[in-house]
Amino acid sequence: MRLAAFAALSMVAGVALSQPGDYPTRPIRLVVGYPAGGASDVAARIVSQKLSERLGQSVVVDNRPGSAGNIGADAVAKATADGYTLLLGTISLAVNPSLYPKMSYDPAKDLRAVSMISSTPFLLVTNPSAPYVSVSALLDAARRDPGAINYATAGNGSGSHLFTALFTKTAGISLTHVPYKGAAPAMNDVLGNQIPLTFDNIMTTLPLVKSGKLRAIAVSSGTRSSVAPDIPTLSESGVKGFDASAWFGLFAPAGTPPDRIRRLNAELAEVLKDRQVADKLLQLGAEPVHSSPEQFEKFFLEEIRKWKEVVRDARIQVD
Repeated sequence: MRLAAFAALSMVAGVALSQPGDYPTRPIRLVVGYPAGGASDVAARIVSQKLSERLGQSVVVDNRPGSAGNIGADAVAKATADGYTLLLGTISLAVNPSLYPKMSYDPAKDLRAVSMISSTPFLLVTNPSAPYVSVSALLDAARRDPGAINYATAGNGSGSHLFTALFTKTAGISLTHVPYKGAAPAMNDVLGNQIPLTFDNIMTTLPLVKSGKLRAIAVSSGTRSSVAPDIPTLSESGVKGFDASAWFGLFAPAGTPPDRIRRLNAELAEVLKDRQVADKLLQLGAEPVHSSPEQFEKFFLEEIRKWKEVVRDARIQVD
């Protein structure tokens, strides 16, 4: 009788402990797999400040840079699944399984999607002196002389490489890849007209477009960007169905209690509605996006599948 009563009390206590109102009771660690000062770090700090206020506990950003975000992601994947260790995930999380076949964790199995935070398109840009004043002009030139047009990227497997590989595949054209050791030298040669073309994040390219140093001929997302509404999408420019963007999203270790996932998701929805948060993200070129855990999980798995095909078809290998 006493044993049964004790068991019943234990079950009640267990239910009580799992209620959203009892979480969090201590600071939360938000891991960023990139150095302080970068776009991921800035986005994490914008969101974490307001999320701290919503949760009533500090959300502390913990930078764990290295291996294209894999070091930070691995740390979260192997952390205790209690909602107190989170990851600011990026598109690299979906791409890395195809580029690094011997990873120490499986993003699809070891991490739980909480919500998307933002979506960031890339811009297809040319040097203003280049003759490719539109996507149609570029496509025509590429079809007349396959492989004759060079494009610069930050290196094998970089975002600029992957987006251009998807572009050439979807458009059915051939361009010649010129990889650099980083985004800065690649962009410098496009600015100097040594290379006519690159595909890069709107965060870094839009200021150069506005200053007249680059010409933007298309945006990568399926719809026009609210921060650059005059730039047409690739899909409406003749590359039908093209839709790709970089993104930020929140992840937790697999096995994190569902009620804590729901609490984080609900609070993040309110954070992203905040005008100051939204404006700061938009200043980065990152458009705020909230999603349910199920929606984000479905999107994430589709991203893994999509970029796996791109890496395979383009035979991309990291240096």
